[in-house]
Amino acid sequence: MSVTAAKGFTAAGIAAGIKESGDPDLALVVNRGPRLAAAGVFTSNRVKAAPVIWSEQVVKGGQVSAVILNSGGANACTGPLGFQDTHKTAEKTAEALGEEFSPGEVAVCSTGLIGIRLPMDQLLPGIGTAFAQLSAHGGEKAALAIKTTDSVHKTAVVESPAGWTVGGMAKGAGMLAPGLATMLVVLTTDADVAQPELDKALRAATRTTFDRIDSDGCMSTNDTVLLLASGASGVAPGYEEFAEAVRAVCDDLARQLIGDAEGASKDIRIEVVNAASEDDAVEVGRSIARNNLLKCALHGEDPNWGRVLSAIGTTSAVFEPDRLNVAINGVWVCKNGSVGEDRDLVDMRYREIRITADLAAGQESAVIWTNDLTAEYVHENSAYSS
Repeated sequence: MSVTAAKGFTAAGIAAGIKESGDPDLALVVNRGPRLAAAGVFTSNRVKAAPVIWSEQVVKGGQVSAVILNSGGANACTGPLGFQDTHKTAEKTAEALGEEFSPGEVAVCSTGLIGIRLPMDQLLPGIGTAFAQLSAHGGEKAALAIKTTDSVHKTAVVESPAGWTVGGMAKGAGMLAPGLATMLVVLTTDADVAQPELDKALRAATRTTFDRIDSDGCMSTNDTVLLLASGASGVAPGYEEFAEAVRAVCDDLARQLIGDAEGASKDIRIEVVNAASEDDAVEVGRSIARNNLLKCALHGEDPNWGRVLSAIGTTSAVFEPDRLNVAINGVWVCKNGSVGEDRDLVDMRYREIRITADLAAGQESAVIWTNDLTAEYVHENSAYSS
């Protein structure tokens, strides 16, 4: 049930007419309480869409009653009028919810093409329609409504034996890079968690999940991850237990995002081990993930370990070139910076490819996920449609 798996939440997803295709394009998630705690993380791109600027301010208040999300248009780089459109969207949502609700407690998310204003004559009436269809079983419809180039909708749930739940939905299939991804994520929980712990858990989870998927090295203007807590279960879990559940849901959704990357035929897990620091491990993993020559080679099922070494060499990480080791799908094709086991032993027929880069410089590690570079990716992005 996605975002409605947790008690205290209702959701809806409708076709408001924002997309010319007529596909679902407007989602609404409402927190019915009793707690309305919220946390959020957003793109680190200096060019931010109007809904990101709005929602950053909303989340600073620590309380979110509803999230209204649209696909079919990013409302990014649309100037003051675009921000006014976001404000109107929040006002209309609060009005639909009732007099006791404030626009300042409504987060707004948009995804789609940059530089085009949203059709407000379609979007605003759609909010009323979505409100009328709110349901405790509406999570799947909401997840469908936020898709753009996604081939599938993405949801995840973790249920605690103690009687509380964390659920979530995500959209994203390209521009997956650190600083989040071109993605919208809404997470919900009925655990009774205060806002500071909610924020701490979300940032910890994001750091090792969404921030470590890197499809094409491109960073979006609209990235948003929200975590809402209703407290409806009446259970107050310990922080570590709760944080692990949030991380597990984020990890599940992050893997789904990479698995649905535009045009991809391979999911590539890059593990950097024996690094001098975690930062070094992340930097090296990211460099490998962004090496287009390597990504093309892996698409052709060529275990070209030389391209892994060349990517490592562009970083500032601590290592000695003649101590580097690289394994591809468990075969150590590079040992001590030179030829290792026979590369013909590497079986690359399957969807997942595992690269291990051993820096022999310490004890820290990190995992980055990416995908191969295909002709389908080029085709998708030469004629993008939201």
